[in-house]
Amino acid sequence: MALTGVQIFKLLPKTNCKKCGFPTCLAFAMKLAQGGADISACPDVSEEAKATLGEASAPPIRSFNLGTGDKAVKMGAETVMFRHEKKFVNPCAVAVNVKDTDDNLAATAEAVAQSEIDRVGQKLRVDAISIECASGDSATYEAAVKSVAEKAPDAALILNCKDAAAVEAAVKAVADRKPLINGATDENAEAMAAIAKAHACPLVASADGLEALSTLTEKIKGFGVEDIVLDSGAKSAKEIIEHNTQIRRAALKKSFKPLGYPVINNVIRDDSILEASIASVAIAKYASIVVISSIEKWKTLALFTQRQNIYTDPQVPMQVEQKIYEIGEPTADSPFMITTNFSLTYFIVSGEVENSKVPSFLAVMDCEGLSVLTAWAAGKFTAAKIAAFIQESGIADKISTKELILPGQVAILSGALEDKLEGWKITVGPREANAIPTYLKGRA
Repeated sequence: MALTGVQIFKLLPKTNCKKCGFPTCLAFAMKLAQGGADISACPDVSEEAKATLGEASAPPIRSFNLGTGDKAVKMGAETVMFRHEKKFVNPCAVAVNVKDTDDNLAATAEAVAQSEIDRVGQKLRVDAISIECASGDSATYEAAVKSVAEKAPDAALILNCKDAAAVEAAVKAVADRKPLINGATDENAEAMAAIAKAHACPLVASADGLEALSTLTEKIKGFGVEDIVLDSGAKSAKEIIEHNTQIRRAALKKSFKPLGYPVINNVIRDDSILEASIASVAIAKYASIVVISSIEKWKTLALFTQRQNIYTDPQVPMQVEQKIYEIGEPTADSPFMITTNFSLTYFIVSGEVENSKVPSFLAVMDCEGLSVLTAWAAGKFTAAKIAAFIQESGIADKISTKELILPGQVAILSGALEDKLEGWKITVGPREANAIPTYLKGRA
């Protein structure tokens, strides 16, 4: 039976230390009772209290890792329907499906291993490989799983197979990778659950519709498997939106435990553009894993970008550290520019400076993660504050000519800045970042 907020409060340290992110222990207890927080957020709670809290401390959507090691993807643990309420915390994993009969299987695995890109300071990558047992032969399947595991040592593995014997052999071959077993149905649930339990692997429950799915998850849990992923059979965009939303609502609003698990959506299509479109729907609507058929760069970049935008805190702009960045190998005669510390602004500007091939100094000023115009309008990118930053940075000792290149969008600051920075020349640069290469080359 679930505990009330007051009952939970009695088990907490009652120090009101705020380390959990809540103003008081009572507020934290109330949120725990609603399933909107995790007991792990309290660093001082006793192990005895954790055990006593039991289900009351568990998140409404079970959390566990897909894969192992540093590149493991944490799934579940979401507490809100809409990101503006708080934020979505564990980004959807992107997985590519390969068949054990595919001659290019090893090449695809290598492509996954090399798929990581850096976008606005975050490392984005294809997270997992789903190996489908298309051959129907246990030995062929095991060999394919071993090959993929070898070629993509950091990727999570998903064993897409309903043959319990083939799955068991494959799991034994890669047991240390804790693969996700994707193949439990009402017919083979007991056999698949036994394999998952024996090797401590998560298991996908696959059924047609939410009623059948909730019955199946209860059956699998009864066999001793706790880490479950839901496959409702949704194929079309309409079904994905309907099923995923109903699952999320049942878990969060109704505390319906049989559907309180992460969701996997298979969106494979012959038309790659349609596949990317359906995948974007799944990412936007609560999928924890989306399975696609190929990882062309245009497709993965589009999905990565969407995922990155959704799984950021809408109340906290992405920021980079305030400091003077050296781009290329600047000398005392190199240009000196300034911008704000909004991540997207920094990476766009620095990228264009790199494209110019002109080594430069770039001052990045802390404006609480706001873009140039927004920071100026908010009074955070002003002549006085810029002057103070430049004077304290020590850049004057590194450059021979005291010239600061100001973003063209805030040219209005140039006069006041010259008054504040005595002995400095203030030059107004381009309004748009894409004009930076031409501008810098023209100065050389």
